[in-house]
Amino acid sequence: MMPAIFNLLPEPRTALHAATPILGFITQPLRFCALLPLILGSTLGAAETPSAAKNDALKPNIVLIFVDDMGYGDISPFADKHKTPQLDRMAAEGLKLTDFYVSSVACTPSRSSLMTGCYAQRIGMGGAVVFPADKRGLNPSEITLAEMLKTAGYATGCFGKWHLGDQPEFLPTKQGFDEYEGIPYSNDMWSEAGKPKDKRNHPPLPYMKQDKVIAHIPDAASQAVLTDALSDATVSFIQRHAKEPFFAYVPLAAVHYPWFVTPARLDAAGGDVFAAQITEIDQLVGRVMETLKALAIDKNTLIFFTNDNGGGGKTFSGPLRGGKFGPDYEGHRRVPTLAWWPGGIPAGRVCEEIGTTADVLPTLASISGAAVPTDRIIDGKDISGLLLCKEGYHSHHDILYYGDGGVRQGKWKLVSILQKGELSQELYDLEKDLSEQTNLATQQPDRVKAMQARLDEHTAELKKNVRPAGLVANPKPLLPDPAGIPTLAELRKLTKP
Repeated sequence: MMPAIFNLLPEPRTALHAATPILGFITQPLRFCALLPLILGSTLGAAETPSAAKNDALKPNIVLIFVDDMGYGDISPFADKHKTPQLDRMAAEGLKLTDFYVSSVACTPSRSSLMTGCYAQRIGMGGAVVFPADKRGLNPSEITLAEMLKTAGYATGCFGKWHLGDQPEFLPTKQGFDEYEGIPYSNDMWSEAGKPKDKRNHPPLPYMKQDKVIAHIPDAASQAVLTDALSDATVSFIQRHAKEPFFAYVPLAAVHYPWFVTPARLDAAGGDVFAAQITEIDQLVGRVMETLKALAIDKNTLIFFTNDNGGGGKTFSGPLRGGKFGPDYEGHRRVPTLAWWPGGIPAGRVCEEIGTTADVLPTLASISGAAVPTDRIIDGKDISGLLLCKEGYHSHHDILYYGDGGVRQGKWKLVSILQKGELSQELYDLEKDLSEQTNLATQQPDRVKAMQARLDEHTAELKKNVRPAGLVANPKPLLPDPAGIPTLAELRKLTKP
């Protein structure tokens, strides 16, 4: 018997309306998409560069790649620490978004915001991540990106780290995805063979296809082939659905700890396991792009590449201060983001206006002709005008909230830090001081007071308008005992042509 589910929203999933065009402009004079003088060598000539207006009516295929824990400076379109030629190609042939943010931080909150267009706190998914056999998960009453796009005729697939609840009611196949292959939660929530279990005593880490466990990940060899397995699943989905609109969501486990790669990749990276994982991601992107080109559907496919929060562990934040953990400095939430759509996005552009992961849902609704919910609060904004580099369009984000820890208005950024009951405030001019080194709070107390008031209003509103997470009674591990189940490394050997 399925576990009883409770604390669900009573509203049906069907309250939708067609997306509307962008109407407003922000009051701050932010910059818009500018031509990037890349020397990387885009192959698109002026005659081949599409106009955004020409492509308004297209219903593009969508590939959404969501990397885990990568720093702002970990790919070469944003810094020169690691070479990523395929992502360089994405930037050269598409759009680089320099001021793109996650709406919520950490694996579960960030993914829930991306999937629903809402702050994680709004839907009961803020704060802690979910763990194996957790009673909490993304409420099935929420309308996900996949469910929205299915109403517009899209085939939907999820290939990667789900991390929005591992109980049957919460899995991707119950949240709008026709197909699922991957791991239900983080790759560090595992029982490593031959080593004592940690204090959380995690059950075996399952690798799933649809709602069935087909392998498990107990060792370095299986961790090392996880990204390749997800790459194979993504390419297979694209090939099988090339003649219809499709949405492929690819939430990778890399570069989240633990770090494992194949011996060949490690050797090629000179023994640097983290650099090898960045290369692995870059190769996945290149493989997807080449698959689309081979199927002659590249010109009508949008690839959107971004990350779930600021960098953690071995990552590099580039010019930004901070990372995944700690106060809301830019490195905490600003993430490296690229968009590529040869038939819809002009090549070699840079957008320096604000966008967020919560904006993905309404933006994809606008681009695909899908519908967005009207019976609930959706926090994201339609930024399709920015994505398509439409002249004269500006971000709808005249103000950006960093949870309850910061707020940005134009170039001004307030960091609000509460420690042991004491509130400290830091004010930065991001145009002059992107690295947030010169605190101007004492010089502009009125600005600090006004921005803190807006932040307090936002926090109070969120607390008043919260929808519950999904909860189940008697949650159980998906794989209590791996006996008779191959490891992922073994499975790939068994199924390799």
